[in-house]
Amino acid sequence: MRRIAVIGLGLLGGAVAARLLRGGFRVAGHDVRPAQAEALRPQGLEPAASAAAAVAGADAVFTILPSLASVETVYLGPGGLVESAPRSATLIQMSTISRALTLRLAEAARARGLAFLDTPMSGTSGMVARGDCTIFVGGEAAHVEACRPVFDAVARKTLHVGPVGAATLAKLATNMLVGLNTAALAEALVLGAKGGLDPAALVEIFRDSAAGSRMVEVRGPLMAERRFAAQMKLELFLKDFALMLEEGQGLGVPLPLTSLTHQLCTAAVAAGHGGEDLAAVITTLERLAGLDA
Repeated sequence: MRRIAVIGLGLLGGAVAARLLRGGFRVAGHDVRPAQAEALRPQGLEPAASAAAAVAGADAVFTILPSLASVETVYLGPGGLVESAPRSATLIQMSTISRALTLRLAEAARARGLAFLDTPMSGTSGMVARGDCTIFVGGEAAHVEACRPVFDAVARKTLHVGPVGAATLAKLATNMLVGLNTAALAEALVLGAKGGLDPAALVEIFRDSAAGSRMVEVRGPLMAERRFAAQMKLELFLKDFALMLEEGQGLGVPLPLTSLTHQLCTAAVAAGHGGEDLAAVITTLERLAGLDA
């Protein structure tokens, strides 16, 4: 595989495209915001005016889009990928969506003779840019192996977790822990701050204790230093929470902590932090504690 198309060049999509370019692949990209593609042109990206133009001649097509509706339109809408992608291409769906939509896309692709992989990532855009992320893959083993050089250019590790749909569920469970861990970290920092502890010092204490975690490493400094530039936008994580709760309802699994964290993040978005990083959930807890933001 040498020619790759990337549809969706936001925080994650742009990071994926940049990794592929550094890996020596020829990459065409499309985003509904042309500036996103133009920003990557100096790195070698070939901007495309449409998804159909981007996938012409592609060996693999990555889709990294913000909503279920956008994914459905790009795949199944008029002139969508199921219609326009070369029959020899592998469709690599990286957006966080529902299992139901994942299975529907896979069936539509199969009916057209296209290979389809369910491949959400675990990692912030900064982690993806450094190659410090994990790709979960659901699909046929032969298709996974054919795409492994492409995945290796993007991620530190690629895990084949089962058939199509299995990777989506694994991603939702993983993001559940990310969200709950982030909220717990914020709550602990607010408790310490209300009692007079320096947040940066407390982050170091967490790092060197049994409380250490990847979210302490990634989001602890962001919270302590009030740096909320988005690596994963709060408003997009709300979509993930809704998918988790939907999955839990369908499987008969109560998710009380997830539900509460969803509400805390909803409050942060309502207060104007939707475009900021998930770390900004701390602002809601600060307000509840009577601390000045």
